[in-house]
Amino acid sequence: MDVNEIISSGILELYVAGLTSEEENAQVLQWKKQYPAVADALNAIEESIEAYAQAQSITPSSSVKEKIFSSIHSEEQNVQSIELTESIHKVRSIKPYWQWVAAASVILFIASGTLNIMFYQQYNSLNNNLQQTQQELADARSNMDMMKNDMNVVQSKYSEPVMLKGMNETPDAVAKIFWVKNTGDVFVDPSNLPAIPSGKQFQLWAIVDGKPVDAGMIITTDKNKRYHIQKMKSFGKAQAFAITIEKEGGSPTPTMEKMVVMGKL
Repeated sequence: MDVNEIISSGILELYVAGLTSEEENAQVLQWKKQYPAVADALNAIEESIEAYAQAQSITPSSSVKEKIFSSIHSEEQNVQSIELTESIHKVRSIKPYWQWVAAASVILFIASGTLNIMFYQQYNSLNNNLQQTQQELADARSNMDMMKNDMNVVQSKYSEPVMLKGMNETPDAVAKIFWVKNTGDVFVDPSNLPAIPSGKQFQLWAIVDGKPVDAGMIITTDKNKRYHIQKMKSFGKAQAFAITIEKEGGSPTPTMEKMVVMGKL
């Protein structure tokens, strides 16, 4: 027999249960030395049986010991000492039928434990896949909502787009402002702004009566994804808009030499 046939034959379970013949014992020991997989299987069976026995063990009450010794003392009064000694050493042989019953019980116990582990692993895998799918669905819904909001701003009949063009230091930079005339709301699309150094952030400014007024900090990425149209502060009136690079969190006044784009209404 090959290794797989030996392990699946049931003889290892019989060996651990003490139900094999001397010839079978010798054969199992030979396989154990010859095949590491057989030795591992024997260790696994012994550990499973030991764990099962510990799980099913029951601690006897304190009165059990007294009852046992009382019974032994009573028996000694009715039989001869030599007869008692002989009876202790008598060993009743186990019929082959019960050997197979015991082996089958051991096999069923091990198979049950294996199936429980397999089902538990499958459950964890399915649960992880479900959580991943739910997260992907939530991300997809979030992206759809964001796209819907973007389209509402762009397609609104009250929305006036304003192109902000790059300055001397950043000629290729572009941004777009959407000025909602009936509400004064301001939206910015920063998707074409250049990369920004760590610790820095874009800040939008509205030019009101010739003076720059803070219009809010611009988010360029969200969860490692490019951010699109976002709502800024609202203004009743403004003549122009500009974007500068400031320290993260913003500045009360614009850093003029760090102006990236600018555009008039």
